[in-house]
Amino acid sequence: MKKKGLYFVILTFIFSYLLASVYYLMGGRIQDPGFMFMAIGYMFIPMIIAIILQKFLYKDSLKDLGLSLKFNWWWVVAWILPLILSILTFAVGLLIPGVQYSPGMEGFIARLSESLTPEQLEMLKAQITSSPLIIFVTMIIQGLIYGATINAVAAFGEEYGWRGFLQKQYSYMSFWKMSLVIGVIWGLWHAPIIIQGYNYPQNPIIGVFMMIGFTVLFTPLIAYVRIRSGSVIAAAIMHGTLNATAGIAILFTSGGSDLTVGVMGLAGFISMAILNLLLVFYDKKLAEESIM
Repeated sequence: MKKKGLYFVILTFIFSYLLASVYYLMGGRIQDPGFMFMAIGYMFIPMIIAIILQKFLYKDSLKDLGLSLKFNWWWVVAWILPLILSILTFAVGLLIPGVQYSPGMEGFIARLSESLTPEQLEMLKAQITSSPLIIFVTMIIQGLIYGATINAVAAFGEEYGWRGFLQKQYSYMSFWKMSLVIGVIWGLWHAPIIIQGYNYPQNPIIGVFMMIGFTVLFTPLIAYVRIRSGSVIAAAIMHGTLNATAGIAILFTSGGSDLTVGVMGLAGFISMAILNLLLVFYDKKLAEESIM
């Protein structure tokens, strides 16, 4: 690992782990309103470390890290691919034993009960008055809008570090080796908040390893989009839209657990594996120039 990349990883982990630890030791929990603010701060640490190293320590240009507004069709792929992943995950999830179609959203509400307060849960139930189709379409529209705006801004904090700074440092590696290394690092970076019950409330310890599996499988997709789009902003849109649309994968399912259903469960892993295979086919057979 080159020194510049090593410094980034060490500093990012130190300050991120410190923030999550202080929050927990002060009595903060994922159900608390303050968790959102802590999580946003957590997401911006990779960007802050990248800027300090790139601009102030190494005196290099920040534009070298992919700050480009030059649009191409890969920006659209970045925006739509997470939605495709969520819908595919929903379909795959229904094939898992013990998982059923739940048009009344009972399973969705049951899963949220583990991370929401009773008051928040009652508010959610009161809002669910429309037909399943209307709810489904509404979530898609909201997810695409929020994913490319508010969520993308928050995700940019991560992406400027992972896909901007670190991906550039590891560009000397092959595409798949780079994706594997960054995927493992990115997954381990989430460990302090996963252990607190985020994303895998039923299995927080196993969830750390599941998160690594998720990031290893998702990294090739977002890394490829980062390269083809030429911009870390497109990667931020992709990340933000995934966060905004991931709920679609479990919206109308019941049964299973956080290890088996959802984008970050077994169903999501299978779906990402399928998309990675399609990506290989595109790169080898359809792209003008292969980058794998």
